[in-house]
Amino acid sequence: MKQDMIVILDLGSTENTVLARAIRALGVYSEIYPHDITAKELAALPNVKGIVINGGPNHIVDGVRIDVWPEIYEMGIPVMAAAHELAKCERQIAAWPESEEACKEALRPFVFDVCKAEANWNMKNFVADQVELVRQQVGDKKVLLALSGGVDSSVVAALLVKAIGKQLTCVHVNHGLMRKGESESVVNVFRNQLDANLVYVDAVERFLGKLEGVADPEQKRKIIGAEFIRVFEEEARKLDGIDFLAQGTIYPDIVESGTKTAKTVKSHHNVGGLPEDLDFQLVEPLRQLFKDEVRACGVELGLPYEMVYRQPFPGPGLGVRCLGAITRERLEAVRESDAILREEFAKAGLDKKVWQYFTIVPDFKSVGVKDNARSFEYPVILRAVNTIDAMTASIEEVPWPILQTITKRILSEVKNVNRVCYDLSPKPCATIEWE
Repeated sequence: MKQDMIVILDLGSTENTVLARAIRALGVYSEIYPHDITAKELAALPNVKGIVINGGPNHIVDGVRIDVWPEIYEMGIPVMAAAHELAKCERQIAAWPESEEACKEALRPFVFDVCKAEANWNMKNFVADQVELVRQQVGDKKVLLALSGGVDSSVVAALLVKAIGKQLTCVHVNHGLMRKGESESVVNVFRNQLDANLVYVDAVERFLGKLEGVADPEQKRKIIGAEFIRVFEEEARKLDGIDFLAQGTIYPDIVESGTKTAKTVKSHHNVGGLPEDLDFQLVEPLRQLFKDEVRACGVELGLPYEMVYRQPFPGPGLGVRCLGAITRERLEAVRESDAILREEFAKAGLDKKVWQYFTIVPDFKSVGVKDNARSFEYPVILRAVNTIDAMTASIEEVPWPILQTITKRILSEVKNVNRVCYDLSPKPCATIEWE
């Protein structure tokens, strides 16, 4: 079922995503496009019922005031704009409300009364539309996907399995820095349950060998990232007839990588970091979804809860939570203590309340007592933070009995550990991760 769409034209606003989310919250699909999209390009978009021209502080680019093409107003599609930016519109408002809820109510009359849009934006329809679009794009060709086990790549994989089945090949690289049971979960879900073509690569010894003795965090990140690309390329070369590369690109990746009227926050490898001579055509069915919508899509596709609502996880994995030069005994201590923390948070319902929680094992030891004898072992540091945008973070006030239970379990079940600490440092001045 084709969904009606309201197009947002970016005329230098910093609130485009607020508008898009507000319109989608009304049950109508919305996409954001640059101000200089032509009337012909707009006309080619499916089911456009209305246009919102969203002006803002970045409307001067290279000394020139930007505007939309005049032909936009002659398309016969209702147009809405902020009154202080443009006057030619079906309906005007002085300024957008700050909250998404208030913005939703301000947009409601335009979306339904003026544009006559139908509230048919939901995940069931989205999945059906994307399955059809992927089949049209790919045809009978083959698609390759790097399946990390993260939310975005897992949802893309499930959607593509539904769309093209065995034409998809997923490559999962286990670099030895995954959390407990994650690689096993990926294999079980995609190979055993979804019957996907899954290439599992055990590269644990290869990665840990490259990382041996490396203590600098940035150096560790570079080694892990570069080695992953090498392993993936080696596996890709073993496969014949691959024409498409699938990616878990989502809308925030595009926004943070910069637009015509917004500065780059950070370049994402799947947006700004691709080589110009890329031999593959890209398949990116999630590129217009926000993170919460990606999770909803995963639920619609039947992925397990623990995979869809997976905790945010750094690209280098546990490699940056095993502080300093990685050793196998400390890496195992991080993995086991993290599993205990996640299990106890889930029992207490904190997994639905806390944005991110994990353990860290530093590269120093402390004196303790075990079995009535002196011990000299590692501490485990617990961290649990809440945030909206990851730019700032506050500390979760975990109830004392839960902390006591977690501490008791870690000290009794995790080897080479004799102390547990709770990190109370907010961001700033601390960062969320330690490395």
